[in-house]
Amino acid sequence: MNNNIKKVKNVLLIILFANVFVAVLKIVIGSIAKSASLTADGFHSLSDGASNIVGLVGIWFASKPVDEDHPYGHGKFETLAGLFIGGMLTIVGVNVITKAFQKFNNPVTPNITLEGIIALFITLLVNIFVSKVEYREGKKLSSQILISDSLHTKSDVYVSIGVIITLIGIKLGLPPIIDPIASLVVGGFIFHAAYEIFVDTSGVLVDKAVINPEKIKNIALEFEEVKDAHKIRSRGAEDEIYIDLHIMVDAYMSVEDSHTLATNIENRVKEELGENSQVILHLEPYYEVR
Repeated sequence: MNNNIKKVKNVLLIILFANVFVAVLKIVIGSIAKSASLTADGFHSLSDGASNIVGLVGIWFASKPVDEDHPYGHGKFETLAGLFIGGMLTIVGVNVITKAFQKFNNPVTPNITLEGIIALFITLLVNIFVSKVEYREGKKLSSQILISDSLHTKSDVYVSIGVIITLIGIKLGLPPIIDPIASLVVGGFIFHAAYEIFVDTSGVLVDKAVINPEKIKNIALEFEEVKDAHKIRSRGAEDEIYIDLHIMVDAYMSVEDSHTLATNIENRVKEELGENSQVILHLEPYYEVR
């Protein structure tokens, strides 16, 4: 397991314990207060902990070395883990929305306590800390699973703010119907988080272009031996980009010089786009028009 994978694993373990703490606290207080929105928010947070476990499993598979059946490595297992998290969120969202509509038919006035609101503020601060740390580490380590999971956790921040406002509103005399309405808002945030994860992970799985071809072309044209560059393609994830392109060089350039040029272009791409970038070049002869 390389050093980056170990760091991602350690971050996920820390975030897992934080999410479980937040989830249990919200569910217990929500049950005592008979608050559908707070309980729903707690189960949303619990799904964060489950997503951390899925992430750990995905990272374990992704860390496996290249083998005969996987010549490009196992990196997409991390992407698959993110896709699975999106599916989990969708199921949780459906569950929350269903329970909200049940509450519309049988509204219950939550028992709001000062302790409950204080606990919510504590979990809100934990979620803010978790999302910021996870996103920062995800960018630092170029980890798709950490970035996706941080966006998921960030939705909890807005959800918790909505729940706090709802509970205070009921305390001030607003009707109980505001509680299932808040649950619908919670469900909306969950679906939005799931959508972001689906968009992010599906782009990798269907080989969506990750780099503007003009940027790659400009790098190749930095070398005076390159007369033109075309048929430029890219795919992969932010931490592992695969690029292939055709370059046109002098028709009489030696094989040795062509190889040196290709190596220099590849190294320049790695400097610009990341050390894990992989480049395949196809050389074509260029003839001066006389």
